[in-house]
Amino acid sequence: MRGFVPLVLGLGLATGCALRGDVRKVELQVEGLRADVTRSDSARRAERDTLLRLIAVVQASITAQQNAFVQLRGDVRTDLQSVLQTLGTLQELTGQSQQRLSELRSRLETRPASAQSATADTGRAATPGPPVGPSGNPAGPGPDQMYDLALQQYRGGRFSTARLGFREFLRLFPTEERAPDALYFVGESFAPENIDSAAAVYQSVVQTYPNSPRAPSALYKLGLLAEQRGDKAAARTYYARVVAGYPRSDEANLARDRLQRLGR
Repeated sequence: MRGFVPLVLGLGLATGCALRGDVRKVELQVEGLRADVTRSDSARRAERDTLLRLIAVVQASITAQQNAFVQLRGDVRTDLQSVLQTLGTLQELTGQSQQRLSELRSRLETRPASAQSATADTGRAATPGPPVGPSGNPAGPGPDQMYDLALQQYRGGRFSTARLGFREFLRLFPTEERAPDALYFVGESFAPENIDSAAAVYQSVVQTYPNSPRAPSALYKLGLLAEQRGDKAAARTYYARVVAGYPRSDEANLARDRLQRLGR
């Protein structure tokens, strides 16, 4: 009986120690779970904050793109209206120019009735020439006016109308001193659109008016067109003709520079 009591006490003490150890383990596990939960909550909050920042960036980008699109649409609309207005103006100017040229042609080709009557009374044959007005001066615009009108169209970029005006000038005034200039500008009006047609007109300038200052200009332009086509041999030939035939012209200096670049 005396040995049983210590045994019971020892078992009770061992049991108490075991219970305290289990409780401690449970407490540690709970603390670990709390730490895990805390870390998990922190991670979730970090992820949430990151997502919120990303959403804010995306929303800002969408807003900026919408604003840019609205501005672009307004700019395009404005540009389109400007283009339409410009086209309308060009069409109006072209129509006016063509109408003006038609009127000029009619006035130049039609002889006044008074001149025909005077010819019949005198019994002399009518002499070809421009129509004559009441003051004795030629009716309608003269060669300078017609040339200036065509040149104005050319400088305004209305190449088709300018070409029509220069050709009409050449038809009515083929012997005027500006005839080489008119033919040269016919070629110039073709240059932005059709280099083959431009080259043909430049050739005509050289052949028809070889002593004109426009001849070296036309030859030099032929060289540039040959370079544009990739025909360096032909370009060198044209430049050499400028230097040999018109050594004192401004184009001769330009041709020498081109020859140096191409290599003789």
